Amino acid sequence: MSEPKNSPSGGLAAFASPSFTFFQLARLFIVLALEMQAVAIGWQVYEITKRPLDLGLLGLAQFLPGIVLFLISGHVADRVDRRKLLVACYAGFGVCSALLLAISIPRILGGASTVYAIYGVSVLLGVVRSFNGPVSRALLPQLVPAEHFQNAVAWGSSTFQWATILGPSLGGVVYAMFNSPVSVYGLAVAAAIAAVLCGLRIKPQAQEWAREPLSANTVFAGFRYIWKEKIILGSISLDLFAVLLGGAVALLPVYAREILLTGPWGLGILRSAPGVGAGAMAIYLANRPLRGRAGATMLWCVAGFGVFTIVFGVSRNLAVSLMALALIGATDMVSVIIRATLIQVNTPNEMRGRVNAVDMVFIGASNELGQFESGVTAAWFGTVPAVVLGGIGTLLVTAAWAWFFPELRRADQLTDTTG
Repeated sequence: MSEPKNSPSGGLAAFASPSFTFFQLARLFIVLALEMQAVAIGWQVYEITKRPLDLGLLGLAQFLPGIVLFLISGHVADRVDRRKLLVACYAGFGVCSALLLAISIPRILGGASTVYAIYGVSVLLGVVRSFNGPVSRALLPQLVPAEHFQNAVAWGSSTFQWATILGPSLGGVVYAMFNSPVSVYGLAVAAAIAAVLCGLRIKPQAQEWAREPLSANTVFAGFRYIWKEKIILGSISLDLFAVLLGGAVALLPVYAREILLTGPWGLGILRSAPGVGAGAMAIYLANRPLRGRAGATMLWCVAGFGVFTIVFGVSRNLAVSLMALALIGATDMVSVIIRATLIQVNTPNEMRGRVNAVDMVFIGASNELGQFESGVTAAWFGTVPAVVLGGIGTLLVTAAWAWFFPELRRADQLTDTTG
């Protein structure tokens, strides 16, 4: 892809491509939609049931479709027009938001309310995510020159994180203003429509590759590739178990309502805090990319993730809790950028969909299944012990992975090693 004259350089190099800019705008709108409605869903469900376990079940409902569909979704991302599939996923998210809007209106009118319909839409969200994740990540290398890819990953992560700052805050404020999730879901529908319109403006670099026929051999190619590349296996499995055990975000409605004694606005701010730290770190790394000791840096930052999770777990002060969550986001962002760069740069274009589908299962397991784990442990031991034990578990996993994956510990540069 040729670079236009007078294109941005340095920290803004990736924005030389107009398609990359539209891609980031589309992601900004769709993440805003998802984050706004995540606050509404969490508060709505906990308000109805008052059970932390039900918050965990929301994560499980979104995770299970990914487990069932990830082999198919990765193969589809390697066989069809990726831009069209991405736009279809954004439209699917909009449909889910519209369904949440529709099922919430009877509650405003005094009708009977149930969480089962919300769980049903959460399953549909998981289905759309199972296709959106692989195709979104597989498309990115077709939007920027190879030399700008790490910059693109950093800015992409920054866009995502800043959307996770604004989205929950906006969702929490709107929920509190109207004392209802209906307005939040309406805004989510509008944001999804904006994402579709931006997605239609994306024009990927034309790349031809062999579209392999569907077979057991081609479907499982992503697994074989990751198993062979020990650095990648170590990095994504470290993230899986660290975030799985240290997932405090799922219990934020409990902290907001019963421990920190705030309302929906407080929940929105708490959900935004990790994004503040992550966004700041992403911007820093976009302008000051990692030059060496990438593996050791990742391990230390995951350990920091565990430490700050413990601090959040024991905090009873809103300011301290917000700072701990921001540092959780900042340390996690380092892992995100290292892992994404390793996978995208070192994976052949014809396999990116399948490899990213496997990675998205790991991410889904760490996030959505982590929510379920947090809900279960909170039901067993209490909310605060569940978060503290999760942070301790993250520290133990980090130490174990530093021992079991010396290749990861010794990894230096984020460069193409396929050669």
